[in-house]
Amino acid sequence: MANFTVEDALRSRWSASAKPRAVRTFAVLGIVLAVAALGLGYLASSAPGAGYWLAVLGTALAGVAAMTCLGAAFVIQFSRLVGTWLFRLAFLIFVGGLVGIALLAWVPALLYEQVDAAVADHYGAGATGVLTVADLEAVGWALPTDSIEVRRQGAVGWAPPTDSIDGRGKAVVGSAHPTASFLAYALWPLQFRLTRDILALVGVVGFVSLLAMFTIWWERKVAGRMQSRLGPMRVGGWHGWAQSMADGIKLLQKEDIYLEGADRPLFKLAPYIAFMPALALFLALPFSAAWICRDLDIGLLFILALAGIGVLGVIVAGWASNNKWSLLGAMREACQMISYEIPLGFALLVPVMTTGTLRLTAIGELQAGGFHTWLAFQSPFTLAAAVLFFTATLAACKRAPFDLPEAESELVAGVYTEYSGFRWSLFFFAEYAEMFAVGALAAILFFGAWYSPLPANWGAAWLHGPLWQRALYGILFNGPLWLIFKGFFFLFVQIWLRWTLPRIRLDQVMYACVQVMLPLSMLVLLGATFWALLVPHGSMLAVVANLACTALGVGAVLAIIGIVFYGYSNRRQLVGTLAIEHWPGS
Repeated sequence: MANFTVEDALRSRWSASAKPRAVRTFAVLGIVLAVAALGLGYLASSAPGAGYWLAVLGTALAGVAAMTCLGAAFVIQFSRLVGTWLFRLAFLIFVGGLVGIALLAWVPALLYEQVDAAVADHYGAGATGVLTVADLEAVGWALPTDSIEVRRQGAVGWAPPTDSIDGRGKAVVGSAHPTASFLAYALWPLQFRLTRDILALVGVVGFVSLLAMFTIWWERKVAGRMQSRLGPMRVGGWHGWAQSMADGIKLLQKEDIYLEGADRPLFKLAPYIAFMPALALFLALPFSAAWICRDLDIGLLFILALAGIGVLGVIVAGWASNNKWSLLGAMREACQMISYEIPLGFALLVPVMTTGTLRLTAIGELQAGGFHTWLAFQSPFTLAAAVLFFTATLAACKRAPFDLPEAESELVAGVYTEYSGFRWSLFFFAEYAEMFAVGALAAILFFGAWYSPLPANWGAAWLHGPLWQRALYGILFNGPLWLIFKGFFFLFVQIWLRWTLPRIRLDQVMYACVQVMLPLSMLVLLGATFWALLVPHGSMLAVVANLACTALGVGAVLAIIGIVFYGYSNRRQLVGTLAIEHWPGS
């Protein structure tokens, strides 16, 4: 190690003989797997019963593995050509990936719709599609071997449903067609709540992972533009879109270190205590009335409880690190969170009192009539509550100007000083997940939830039309894309504030909470109470207040659009050429 030089670090580990050897290995393995896939496919055409499904599964797995190996051989052999085209098509790959992810998210919903339609056709119009054991026993659908009824009858193995499902989701009684039988096997588990919960959990984990990767890249780009530079430009080609992937691979390879004298069990556990509540937030966060894992009657309380639990991970991390800077950051976090949760709770009572429910889907559905029906514009007190709520969430997410727990200029890295690698990344995954969650929650409670500014009843006829009409309705009027857009807007505002406002002192943070936000939130709650009691819905005063708040909101939106266009049209004069001209090769 003493003789390790810069040349050793830069020297390629890829020898001249390794390339053809790797190409031959992957090519031979791919050909063998392709032959195996063809053989299994031939067996599937003649195998009876369970052997047919095993052969089909083996054919699919062998085919995917064969294509992977052959593709790896092609990439290694023609690496320069592949790299050139990947660089040229980087923007299309990025956009295509986003579109593909958006389309992939619709697949489970469409499958659930097909299953529900088939169940309703078979059991009657009142069936829900999520069956109980009693429902299955009543209609004769077979259960797995671990159920009491099947064990009593002496059945062995998984049995198929007695009715198959064809490609249109219709029940086909006694069908023996292989395609219909395969769909019956494939779609049958989607009736059960447990299956749908597992798929929802996988979707939540994937969404949070992609969200953190994209937001880290996005924040670096926004910070760069605000500081007259470009941010990531190299990795992946178009604007360095793969920089977060490269950083993630780097973090996974880093050594997991900790100070001598640190509390090892708590030090290792703290990142998971911080990450799991942030992940669980999305289980009760509705992306629309139908896109939700669990529609809880007390969904708002559940989200608030989980947001409060996440701070324990930061406190434990600071205590267990055996570092005075980490401990100071943890003490600041505890002080800040305990203080700002009070005005945060008071601000949330306003929409709860206005709508009369804690169910988030119900609150969202009350804002379907267009821009003027959004709760933030119902009265001056709901508008003030929206501003107070968003300000308090900045402190809850440790975002500037309330980023005292980290405070790089004062505490090195605060509570994260002694963390590295994967555990360090978990803290930031949790932070960015919470940032989006509070932005989406602000949209649900105050700014129209998953509804566009257009009234939803304008396109009601499209709800029962073909798939393209329903997709267009979701884009224009009502759909999860609108909630995601609003969540990212508020997330951008948090990034914008971080790179615009200076960090304030801890005494100023406490002053802003105790002597400014807490009295204001109490006054707003009291005013909203008297407004609900004394101003009837639909009265002249209520209509005038609604119109005035709506006009204020429209003016704010137009001002933002005007600032964006002015900044874009004068970008060279505002920031100079450094943030405009790209580097060679970027």
